[in-house]
Amino acid sequence: MSTPAPGSVLRGAVDLSSLRNRPPAPSAAGADAPATGATPLVFDVTDATFGDVLELSRTVPVVIDLWAEWCEPCKQLSPALEKVVIELGGRLVLAKVDVDANPQLAQGFRAQSIPMVLALVAGQPVPLFTGAVPEQQVRDVFDQLLQLAAQHGVTGTVPVDGAAPTDSPAEEPLPPLHAEAFAAIEEGDYARAITAYEQALTENPRDADARAGLGQVRLLDRVQGADLQAARAAAAAEPTGLDAQFLVADLDVVGGHVDDAFGRLLELFATLPADERGPVRERLLELFGLIGDDDARVIRARTRLASLLF
Repeated sequence: MSTPAPGSVLRGAVDLSSLRNRPPAPSAAGADAPATGATPLVFDVTDATFGDVLELSRTVPVVIDLWAEWCEPCKQLSPALEKVVIELGGRLVLAKVDVDANPQLAQGFRAQSIPMVLALVAGQPVPLFTGAVPEQQVRDVFDQLLQLAAQHGVTGTVPVDGAAPTDSPAEEPLPPLHAEAFAAIEEGDYARAITAYEQALTENPRDADARAGLGQVRLLDRVQGADLQAARAAAAAEPTGLDAQFLVADLDVVGGHVDDAFGRLLELFATLPADERGPVRERLLELFGLIGDDDARVIRARTRLASLLF
């Protein structure tokens, strides 16, 4: 998953600040996400009730399905999403957004095409996928989402009978350096978070959580303040410039366009002389680790990289 895509919480993938601060409005029972009381596993959400969904995501992961009545792929995907959510028995919920009826949400999520599916974990967006995908891929992505949510302490459930969400038993406190990194990320101080994770890895090189966190925060640090259009223009003007191409690839990963990022870097790798390919290979391997070795997109990109190497 990436930025997000599954496997990482990519802060800044979409700007939810204006929606977060909207006052919650009363919702219709059984239709929109409720501010209090029963929470169904599948519900509609509107511009007015989105604040409730953000709060709910601090307890249980919330999958967001952006759809429209005229969208035929949406009609193929939505039943699969609902089926898998119900099968998971309350470990996550599905919030459905009609983009025609809720333009502010569509704009906030930068929905350039639908169906578009992302998630909220502790109020932060996680890009999942765009377009209709097979049911098994939905299951795989949701499994990764639950793992990611657990890493961030979002482990509550919604009982299948629709009762209010309940928190799972308290988890073990984070190790001090991990807690320091999380606090730094919350403050937007990525340099301090990087230092904390690096120190954790120095103390325990097998700390998989620290390694994953380090990859995520390095990515966030690289794209902080970057302008996508300016980055794309620079990359077009300098097709073999490593910094320019790396930045666009990073931004694509943050935006959930993982295949585009891998394709860009693989084309760059193929274009460069053999003695200049090292940094591109290292960046690809770093992004592979960030997305997850079992992800189909990583497997395809690894296969192509191997063919280019040999």
